[in-house]
Amino acid sequence: MPDPAPEAFVPTSPLPETEPPHDCPRCPRLVAVRDALRVEYPKWWNAPVPAFGDPQAWLGIIGLAPGKHGANRTGRPFTGDYAGDLLFATLAKFGLASGVYEAKPDDSLRLDGAIILSAVKCLPPENKPTPEEIRTCRAFLDDQVAALPSARVFVALGERAHQSAVKVLGGRLPKARFAHLAEHRMPDGRILIDSYHCSRHNQNTGVLTSEMFEAVFARALELRGHV
Repeated sequence: MPDPAPEAFVPTSPLPETEPPHDCPRCPRLVAVRDALRVEYPKWWNAPVPAFGDPQAWLGIIGLAPGKHGANRTGRPFTGDYAGDLLFATLAKFGLASGVYEAKPDDSLRLDGAIILSAVKCLPPENKPTPEEIRTCRAFLDDQVAALPSARVFVALGERAHQSAVKVLGGRLPKARFAHLAEHRMPDGRILIDSYHCSRHNQNTGVLTSEMFEAVFARALELRGHV
């Protein structure tokens, strides 16, 4: 079992005006999960997970939802779980992160030119939010994307994050089909690049390799300044 997040640590958002309240009541099923975990693990974050990164970002990275032992525990996206190891190593390789990732929210890691957002802010059971929960939480993703005027390139991690990203960016799902490294130009010219999610399962089964993942961010850098 991972160590609990530091009791004194309170994550802050680069987009504070766009975040849900600490006790957001919108999704009853997710509230029940949150309440149960607050009893079981009182030192964990156990609340909507704020965005993380550079508020002036040119690159937006959209994930699906917090992991139980990752973001839900630490309060920072992809921090403390297997997926974060590959994500943050890749961002560092392409100059999008600085400092040292130590899998804890108060380490020295910083994102430079990139920001991580979530389609769903709260932990869903079995990492599977319902369509209604995704729709309900989309208002926060909408506000956060709108608060990033410099972000012209986006990366969606997984098909369900892709679906939310397309809708928030003004695209049309029948025309924007998910596939690894697929590119979708949105009506206002912004570009969405798809990636398989960097989950433990996808990495262990070979669905996603580090080379495949790096190709996504290499392409994002190629597109910077051209959209």
